[in-house]
Amino acid sequence: MSRPPTAEPRAAEALPRRPVLFVNPRSGGGAAGRARLSDCARELGIEAIELVPGQRLDALVAAAIDDGADAVGAAGGDGSIATVAAVACARDVPFVCVPAGTRNHFARDLGVDPRDPARALGAFAAGIERRVDVGEIDGRVFLNNVSFGVYGEAVRATGYRDAKLRTLLQTAEEMLGPGGEAGGLRVVDDLGVEHRGPALLLASNNPYAPRRPGARGVRPALDGGRLGIVVVDAPAPRTPPRARAWTAPTLVVDGDREIVHAGLDGESVDLRMPLRIAVRPGALRARVLAPRSRSVRDAGSPRPAQAS
Repeated sequence: MSRPPTAEPRAAEALPRRPVLFVNPRSGGGAAGRARLSDCARELGIEAIELVPGQRLDALVAAAIDDGADAVGAAGGDGSIATVAAVACARDVPFVCVPAGTRNHFARDLGVDPRDPARALGAFAAGIERRVDVGEIDGRVFLNNVSFGVYGEAVRATGYRDAKLRTLLQTAEEMLGPGGEAGGLRVVDDLGVEHRGPALLLASNNPYAPRRPGARGVRPALDGGRLGIVVVDAPAPRTPPRARAWTAPTLVVDGDREIVHAGLDGESVDLRMPLRIAVRPGALRARVLAPRSRSVRDAGSPRPAQAS
């Protein structure tokens, strides 16, 4: 069955009466503080709540909405942004993404300029609302991707955020070397071929475009209603690893373990198998400002996701 077309992007019908921004001051090495995002938000009449260790961000967002917040935003990395967005989806409240992390994957693919996070605050009052997709696995929302295998194990390591490449290589050697375990996963691709114990399995909220080596992965659209799926089998002696990429609205992952380690928008999580991964089309009411010039896209941000 074909997916219903997404509504055209439209200007917000009314200004939010009580916008609230949740600021993670530790994301991106303190990017929010350097950009004075809390101060800038308050100058615009936006309530800014700075997170402190030990707080549950999802509970804070839900409480703010219960107390009258009619638009919520997140200033932080992809993990913080995904948490606030998940509550916004559940409560059907507009969401503003303010890039204040290290890589800002979702913000870039949404068309938000990470070089000027303070400007993104303008979307609360003057934003264009776009219905974009989210991914869901085991009842959890994700904006970018969920990964298993080498990456899913690597994000659990203490030194991952400080030395990502080195940690990935060490994890790959441990998992794929002699006596290593490649995850115990089982997945069937679009051709009906079963992949057991893959070195890598990634499912993204909309597929990434083909890219040149070393370039950042980009999703040209966030409203296509399909997962982008990549599986790379563990290498066998004298045999190159087999890989397959395809798209689908859902994916089922099974395996020999009851609990599997995964990376969910860059955060380490433990999930109970079997797992069903799916796209929720148009579930997030994202408010964004249009890029000021083509130079934003030239810097690595694609155009904002368009209606399909």
